[in-house]
Amino acid sequence: MANTQLAERVGLSPSACLRRVQALEAAGVIRGYRAVTDPAKLGAGFVAYLTVGLSAHTKTAQSRFEQAMIASPEVRECHNITGTVEYLLRVECADLAAYKTFHTDRLGTVDGVNQIVTHVVMGSPKDERG
Repeated sequence: MANTQLAERVGLSPSACLRRVQALEAAGVIRGYRAVTDPAKLGAGFVAYLTVGLSAHTKTAQSRFEQAMIASPEVRECHNITGTVEYLLRVECADLAAYKTFHTDRLGTVDGVNQIVTHVVMGSPKDERG
C-alpha cells in the first residue's frame, strides 16, 4: 500500500505516517515486505499442511530436519510446534504426483522422520499471510 493511502487510512499526514513507518522498520517491528503470490499461477496448485514427528527429540535431530526443510523448495513454511509431533509444514507442489515425489523421495528420506500426516487444502476462505 502506498504511504499516502496508509496515511489516509490511519488519519495522519503522509510525512507523519512515513516517519512512523520508518521508526517501526528501524525498531525491527516491521521486518520486511513481501509479494503475495498465487501458488496456482506459479505452478503450485497443490497445497497441504503436514505434521511431522521425529523419532529422536534432540537438538541434533531437529537441526538435521530443519536444514533438510530449508533446502526443500516445496516447503514454504516450517514451524517447530508443541504437542504430539515436532513440526508443522506448509507444502506447495504442482500437483498430487509432485507431492508424492516430495513425500517419498525428500521428506521420507530424512533421517529420524517417523510420522507424517498430510492435510490437503481444499480451499482457503480466509488467508491473511502476507
